[in-house]
Amino acid sequence: MAGSVQKTEEEWRAVLSPEQFRILREKGTEAKFSGEYDKFFDDGVYSCAGCGTPLYKSTTKFNSGCGWPAFYEGFPAAINRSPDPDGRRTEITCAACGGPSGSRFQGRGLQDSD
Repeated sequence: MAGSVQKTEEEWRAVLSPEQFRILREKGTEAKFSGEYDKFFDDGVYSCAGCGTPLYKSTTKFNSGCGWPAFYEGFPAAINRSPDPDGRRTEITCAACGGPSGSRFQGRGLQDSD
């Protein structure tokens, strides 16, 4: 699955909204408490907004109070974790397209969203 969804920047711009492109391709950040999924707890599967790859089960979502959706476990091989050099933050990305899914901060419990 790793890197299985590859598109040019022009192809990404054609399928993503400007805000999705900013977040998923330019690694921008959605404003805290602004996203529709922060307080959304319906049953189901959360998929990558870029490529549609299933990333998390709703049963692994929790209210972290951070302003972004938080999950304690992703589907096997669906997400990559890349620690920053200082070890204080781990970036979480979609294994298929590389779109950022959040961050995990050292010392903040199970929080998997930035």
